[in-house]
Parts: sequence; C-alpha cells; structure tokens
Amino acid sequence: MLTQTEWAKLYPDPLQSGVVELIINTNPIMQYMPYQNIAGAAYVYNVEQTLPGIAFRGINDSYTESTGVINRAAEPLKIMGGDLDIDRALISWSTSINDARAIHDAMKVKALSLTHLKTVFDGDSTANPNEFDGLNVRLTGNQVITAGTNGDYLSFGMLDDVCDAIQGEPSLLVMNKKCRQVIRQMARSVYGLSIQKDDLGREIDMYYGTPIAYVEFDASGNPILGFDETVGTDTSTASIYALSFGPGMMFGAQTSPISVRDLGELETKPAYRTRVEHYSTIVLEHPRCAARLKGIKLPGS
Repeated sequence: MLTQTEWAKLYPDPLQSGVVELIINTNPIMQYMPYQNIAGAAYVYNVEQTLPGIAFRGINDSYTESTGVINRAAEPLKIMGGDLDIDRALISWSTSINDARAIHDAMKVKALSLTHLKTVFDGDSTANPNEFDGLNVRLTGNQVITAGTNGDYLSFGMLDDVCDAIQGEPSLLVMNKKCRQVIRQMARSVYGLSIQKDDLGREIDMYYGTPIAYVEFDASGNPILGFDETVGTDTSTASIYALSFGPGMMFGAQTSPISVRDLGELETKPAYRTRVEHYSTIVLEHPRCAARLKGIKLPGS
C-alpha cells in the first residue's frame, strides 16, 4: 500500500506528478491514506462475525468442535473524473507566466480533489449510486460518540473517547479550522501540542503524537465539516473524526493511481482536451478503524 505521493514516484510522469501534488495540497485524506491497487471492479474481503470457541479439557476428554463465522464483503470501485477543453486561441494567447491550459487544468484537479474529500465524509450511494458511501453513512454504534444530548463544547474527555474508539492509536484527526484552534488552545495548557513537518515540508499540529488535519470548503465553496449538523435541539454543531490508516484498517482501493491524459486536439472543435479520472473507493476493513465525535458546539455560541 502506498499513498498517492508514493505512487506518483513510481510513475514519474510530469503531468501526473503535478496533479498528485495539487490534490494532496487540498485533500488531507489522499495525503495520508494509503491506496492498494486491485484487479477487477471491487475490493472483496472477509469480515469476522463470530470467533470459534475455545475450552479447557480434562484427561481423556474431548473438545466440542467449533468453527468461526466469516462474512464476505465487497467495496465496488467508483469512477470519478472529468474532461476539460481549452480553446486553441486561449493557448496561443498565453504567456509563460499565464499558461491558460495549465491554469484550467489545475482548477479541474482542485475540483476533483475537493469532490473526493467531501464524498469521504458525506458520500451516500443510496442518494447517488455512482459515488461511494462516506464516513457519516458507514460509522454507526460505538463508533459514533455524541458530545451531548443537545451538543456540547469540546473537552479533553471527548477527544480521549474518540481516540480510544480506534483500535490502537489513530493515524489522523480530521476537523474544521475552528475545532483545530480550540484543540491548540487546550493542548498548549497541558503541553500536549507539538509541531512537525509533513511530507510536503509544511508545519502540522500534533495532538499527543497524532497529526491534526483541517478541512475547509468543497468545490462549490460550501464548508465540508462546518458547524451545520443537528444534534438534539442544536442545529449548528460539528464533528471530529479519528482515523487509522493501513492494511486491515482504513485505506483506499484503486485499479491504478490517478490518471491524467492529454487527449490532444478535438476533431469537433478547435480545443485541446485533458481527462482526469480515478477508479477508487474507501475501505473500512476493521470495525474500529474510524470513529466520529459529533455534536461539538461552536465556541462562544
């Protein structure tokens, strides 16, 4: 399993490498989550339902046979992408510092990145069969922790609860900027905040060794993890997610890394076309690889 940055190193195409850099600059999930290449249209795996029985026995006694129960599950890959046409005239008018095609290609890639990011949280295949289910659909039961009946202000206890809902230690905490600001202020008081550099050389906050990533807006300019969730009577709460990445935990499945293809000039019009596509999904293979803390009140509200 490799992250998109590591996959790009194996496919040293300048266009594709540039696209990956643009994506991980706006999408912390694609930056930190590893991807596994698979054959076929779905990732198929086994889910333990019931473990086999184990017993003590006496001399000359026998065991009662017991076999565990395993269910098969499958995550179908989804097709995400788009085409971008740039008129030849715009290209001919471009200068080295104002390359029309490069500018519009970057905008297209940014839209793909933000659409993927929003789907990781809000995707719902019931509403749109072409997209994969996001965390808000997948996480249920003990993996969803509510701050309070009608929401509540963030506390260390809540952060401990959502981190402890993960098997082992979380790989990443994801939230909006305001929640990150609150954690910064809280953690400084107990020396629980440190700063390191990520694989892009950017400074990133660490809460007791766990990276904190913030999420801002989708491709339409709307907050992805804003204070717009309803818990009880409060209609302006937010969520924090604890995620554990890796084999057997949360990871991405794909047929191949993000594809960027220059299709050349079209016959139907004087324009050059670029196509960006990714056949992928997210997989939550372990029942405790992700958790959600919801109902966080906006400070000062």
